[in-house]
Amino acid sequence: MTVTDPVDLRLVDLHPALGDPALTSMNFLNEVSERYPAAVSLAAGRPYEEFFDVASVHRHLDAFHRHLVDELAYSPEQARRLLLQYGRTKGVVHHLIARHLAVDEGITVDPEAVVVTVGCQEAMFLVLRALRAGPTDVLLAVAPTYVGLTGAARLVDLPVWPVAGGPSGVDLADLRAQVGRARAAGLRPRACYVMPDFANPSGVSIDTTERRRLLALAAEEDLLLLEDNPYGLFHLDDGARPPTLKALDTERRVIYLGSFAKTVLPGARVGYVVADQRVADADGRIGPLADQLAMIKSMVTVNTSPIAQAVIGGRLLEHGCSLVPANTRERAAYSRNLRHLVAGLARRFPDRGDGPAPVRWTVPAGGFFVVVTVPFPVDDALLDRSARDYGVLWTPMAHFYDDTAQVCALRLSVSAVTPEQIDVGLDRLSALIIDELARQPPDLTCGRS
Repeated sequence: MTVTDPVDLRLVDLHPALGDPALTSMNFLNEVSERYPAAVSLAAGRPYEEFFDVASVHRHLDAFHRHLVDELAYSPEQARRLLLQYGRTKGVVHHLIARHLAVDEGITVDPEAVVVTVGCQEAMFLVLRALRAGPTDVLLAVAPTYVGLTGAARLVDLPVWPVAGGPSGVDLADLRAQVGRARAAGLRPRACYVMPDFANPSGVSIDTTERRRLLALAAEEDLLLLEDNPYGLFHLDDGARPPTLKALDTERRVIYLGSFAKTVLPGARVGYVVADQRVADADGRIGPLADQLAMIKSMVTVNTSPIAQAVIGGRLLEHGCSLVPANTRERAAYSRNLRHLVAGLARRFPDRGDGPAPVRWTVPAGGFFVVVTVPFPVDDALLDRSARDYGVLWTPMAHFYDDTAQVCALRLSVSAVTPEQIDVGLDRLSALIIDELARQPPDLTCGRS
């Protein structure tokens, strides 16, 4: 469309979030990928596609159908109706999700406290919509922050206040300070969003001791915690995984956000939220926060596709509701790729002397993401040039900060590539970085990472 075409609406007359960078980030990154399809993508956080199998979709659907008839005593007519009609707003696999959480995460939850959503993105939206009661409400979020959370907050007019992350995953002193600042300004901090396991984008995890301290601080400050856990199963080592915040939660401080996009099938678009916080209505009736979220969902998506839920349910049933054995191949592939990428960075950028190296990177204990810090600004223009002239895609870390300050870092993802593609991508990325270093002297104090 050109500037001479007739205009029916103006952006300034629509919701202000529609012009916000938080809502345009994903579209921009997708468009760059589409413009340069030959570029090696170390940007996408998609799961590995080589294990996708169309036949398994039918198998899982059949397994859930048998579960309805054989285990839950549904008649054939009832089972057909449940799968093919509009469904229960809270979902139809909530009981299996509760079993999965008990088996894999040690979380004991009433199935009625679970709302099955259209991906985890809807779960975020429902929670933020419920918590945003008035103009003084604010959300705290560990920075850098997943852009989908920031965008959802924009759509419900809920300001996001950043909390420092750092090497421990969350700076508890800064969290307490931000709560104090907000209240001193007459605002009400409702919750803090945190991704304790291999966070997107930083890759950093919070250890068990810090998780307990975070829960204690939340209790002291009367704050909810929004725990997002899409990557928790994909750890490098075979030792015990740290407990989730929700597993440690004894005071219903944690609203738990989950997704089957990475562990089962992204195309199903099935996520969930565990919201067991007790809510009293005006008549004194008490029920879980999940009931309120379901009311919002009924006006947004009505229900989550029962067929998509059935595919997820069948996969859960196939493995006794544990996704640990169901993801043995995937975990091995992500661990292999993560180690390969970190080793590849070390070969291409060896340490130089005793001072700080011009190029540094994180070494996560699992997950999909590595952050590379460089001594020059990293922005969308550099990404476009990288894709066009060097044939490699990555994600500017600036997309995960809620301001316009200069950021000198980029995120690499290992989830949707092979080791061979990683090698090609790193060769091309190193050529870009070396050329950038030659164009300007390194600034080791450059911006944020």
